[in-house]
Amino acid sequence: MKNRSVYVSTLICEFKSQVLSLGADVLPEYKLQAPRIHKWTVLHYSPFKAVWDWLILLLVIYTAILTPYSAAFLLNDHEDLGMQGCIYSCSPLNVVDLIVDIMFIIDILIINFRTTYVNSNDEVVSHPVRIAVHYFKGWFLIDMVAAIPFDLLIYRNGEETTTLIGLLKTARLLRLVRVARKLDRYSEYGAAVLFLLMCTFALIAHWLACIWYAIGSVERNGSIGWLHTLGDQLGKHFNGSIPGPSIKDKYVTALYFTFSSLTSVGFGNVSPNTNSEKIFSICVMLIGSLMYASIFGNVSAIIQRLYSGTARYHTQMLRVREFIRSTRSPTHSGRGWRSTSSMPGPTPMAST
Repeated sequence: MKNRSVYVSTLICEFKSQVLSLGADVLPEYKLQAPRIHKWTVLHYSPFKAVWDWLILLLVIYTAILTPYSAAFLLNDHEDLGMQGCIYSCSPLNVVDLIVDIMFIIDILIINFRTTYVNSNDEVVSHPVRIAVHYFKGWFLIDMVAAIPFDLLIYRNGEETTTLIGLLKTARLLRLVRVARKLDRYSEYGAAVLFLLMCTFALIAHWLACIWYAIGSVERNGSIGWLHTLGDQLGKHFNGSIPGPSIKDKYVTALYFTFSSLTSVGFGNVSPNTNSEKIFSICVMLIGSLMYASIFGNVSAIIQRLYSGTARYHTQMLRVREFIRSTRSPTHSGRGWRSTSSMPGPTPMAST
């Protein structure tokens, strides 16, 4: 009986050593072979490509946050209207936008056209023509539309053109589709899924806050919109000499309204007054209910997964104890099995 317990522990240790060593049966076959690539071609699993992907991810996150904010709050601001003629030379944000556009163009014309990929036969394709054809059939159109510098292509000659540029710049958000597919690899980690859901919730609340301000700005000619109510509360009324509340006050109030509406805990101190604002509030409540159910559903699944793993461990340990008792092994044999199961390598067979 002692030999049987030692043999079981030997098999377990060998299995552990094979998995932890990441041998040829675990790693993909193309990573175990010597790469045969053309000159100036980037391997899709190289360290340079990994660093570049993280850099592009940070730029996409910056774009997802700043582009709607700039289109809603900055482009129609009175101080910003006076800087329409200088484009990039007056505002630091415009310079950063230019750098982001340049990085996106480099990512399209240089990196993506020279990066290898794995075909359906698990083979690394490094031929430039085949890489170009594969990229043209895939993400080229979305990446190209998201990288167009509309600030340079369209001349600003009025408030309508400025609004049009702001709307066209939101096409950069198309790159989020590609980022979402890359982040899908972390879906097996519960903490990562929860963090991504919370970030998505905050990002959608930010977008809705920008839309909420845009609706109030369009209906500012009336006197019952939420912007006029905010101006009355802060003592900064809209008239010819005073432009109303500051950008900080307007953004914080809009973000407060969207968060309170998405979480269904609104206090009513910021409320819709016009028909457009009420319709938008209904849409925000519907979006909030879906997101609320999605986040809490995933949290419940993560907690259930944690408890199921613990229950599975206790069940297996109970079966091991029952097996030891059924075979009437000595007590020290059970302790020996537990100690040898945690050793890094296989244990030699004991002699009878």
